[in-house]
Amino acid sequence: MADPEAVLGSGLEKANRVLQRRLGRLEANYRQLEELQDSNATVMSRLVDELEQERAKSRRLLLNVLPQRIADRLAEGETRIADGHDDVTVLFSDFVGFTRISAQLPPAVLVTELDELFRGFDAICEETGVEKIKTVGDAYLAVGGLVGGASDGGAAVAETALQMRSLVEAHAHQHAKWRIRIGIHSGPVVAGVVGASKFAYDVWGDTVNVASRLESTSEPNRIHVSSAVADRLRDAYELEPRGTIDLKGKGSTETFFLDDRRS
Repeated sequence: MADPEAVLGSGLEKANRVLQRRLGRLEANYRQLEELQDSNATVMSRLVDELEQERAKSRRLLLNVLPQRIADRLAEGETRIADGHDDVTVLFSDFVGFTRISAQLPPAVLVTELDELFRGFDAICEETGVEKIKTVGDAYLAVGGLVGGASDGGAAVAETALQMRSLVEAHAHQHAKWRIRIGIHSGPVVAGVVGASKFAYDVWGDTVNVASRLESTSEPNRIHVSSAVADRLRDAYELEPRGTIDLKGKGSTETFFLDDRRS
């Protein structure tokens, strides 16, 4: 007859082995869950990092076409941005004989030359605090006085124009002799954002039109300004009276050339 204690011990030993195997499987499953959780956490962290990088890249791209303060307003949920500015100073420029130059230069050379010049203009605006609005072909539009405060930006725009002219005059003429015309006028504008899939920040109004016409009636490497601008600059800058010229839509108009800073 079997010993009851031996039978009981054998059963307990068997049950213990079964329990140990179950515990081993549970521990293995738990380790797998931990590894999976760690892996998921790693994947999630990587996804968050990639998302933040894409957001930063999108913001940098947005800031290439919109001023910081305008981008911030869009990010805060504004859907219609349109601001009136009572007194700003608008600068318009283009290159003399650009059509002829563009026909003579290979496309890659033309774009490289334009890129160097426009990058230089951008750096000047950054330094002087004038806001670049856009380029259209070979034309460059910038505005001073948009960012609040009492200043109309006249002196900053004058400094910008003088530096732009100096940059063009100093530009290496390896492929073409670049010359610039600049027009400047002060007055009210409307500024805002247009477009849905492609945003554009722009300015409109008679002040912009007059600056454009002053540019088109200027002379090579000269800065053509209205009497409104001349009145604001004459204490600190050398101005040469040009007399009266006929501006489209304005008739006979008194204008000046901005020559240099006063000593």
